[in-house]
Amino acid sequence: MPNHPSISIAGRRIAIDEPPYVIAELSANHNGKLETAMSIIREAKAAGADAVKLQTYRPDTITLDCNSEDFQIHGGLWDGRTLYELYEEAHMPWEWHKPLFDYARELGITIFSSPFDNTAVDLLEDLNAPAYKIASFEAVDLPLIKYVAATGKPMIISTGMADAEEIQEAIEAAREGGCKELAILHCVSGYPAPAEDYNLRTIPDMIQRFGLVTGLSDHTLDNTTAITSVALGASIIEKHFTLDRSGGGPDDSFSLEPKELEALCRDSKTAWAALGRVDYGRKSSEQGSVQFRRSLYFVKSLKAGSVITEDVVRSVRPGFGLPPKYLGEVIGKKVKVDVGAYTPVSLEVVGCEG
Repeated sequence: MPNHPSISIAGRRIAIDEPPYVIAELSANHNGKLETAMSIIREAKAAGADAVKLQTYRPDTITLDCNSEDFQIHGGLWDGRTLYELYEEAHMPWEWHKPLFDYARELGITIFSSPFDNTAVDLLEDLNAPAYKIASFEAVDLPLIKYVAATGKPMIISTGMADAEEIQEAIEAAREGGCKELAILHCVSGYPAPAEDYNLRTIPDMIQRFGLVTGLSDHTLDNTTAITSVALGASIIEKHFTLDRSGGGPDDSFSLEPKELEALCRDSKTAWAALGRVDYGRKSSEQGSVQFRRSLYFVKSLKAGSVITEDVVRSVRPGFGLPPKYLGEVIGKKVKVDVGAYTPVSLEVVGCEG
């Protein structure tokens, strides 16, 4: 294999020289129904996603049941709620995890999760999760990163809100904990996030700076940002996914619907394939077009020995004559044989060096 940084999840190699790895983030879009969660997994598989991802926490493992000002949300999608209330509604019941893991495996789509504390890691280990994702808000939780690293599984860390120093600290914590396969995602932790906040030119800088498989966790409302990221070296694309954007759940409004996820899976792979390599040679699809390039043709008949004047030769389509760059050499030469009008100028007919 080429010497690119790579990781492998459930047998799928992920690297810059492989098609982008698309993760459908189920998040809170189950809206309290196990059947909805299963439908999302089924639709993610049908759309062509490589993996579906859950979030594993309970409200008491992620925050405190407190109404003080510190724990209240002001502005944005969840204005006026406490953190505990939000996570009580949004969390994935732990007893759902096994049936969802079983269902995804039955369908043949990779499933893993973002744990938010050590007990969540323990649950996911019991289910033999093939990889782990560290959410942006937890990228500063170095003890959690080390605990996940100790599983020996591949790890993906989102870097929303983290500066370069904090990203480096998270990477070092993962390495110290024993993580051998590590990827990072450029991310903007706005819900939704405007495209102009993404500064995608950061991605190639991250690749050079940290030397890791790098991708994008995309919270914009369409696919343009994600597909553009592929051209800049993103190997992973993560997008929130729902059955219905108007479903009313905490994350529905900034999630993709099935047709949009299908388009992302298709178009991101097309963008990757289009990158190819540096190649100035003639492409296979161009072979049939070569004959329609311009070349030199006689526009009047001449007898052998006649001098070729400017009014006798023109640069026209098709391309069976000499290239137009020889026009200056042809003018003033004598034809060796009789030539007819509308025939190509050739080295055999004209006594010039080709």
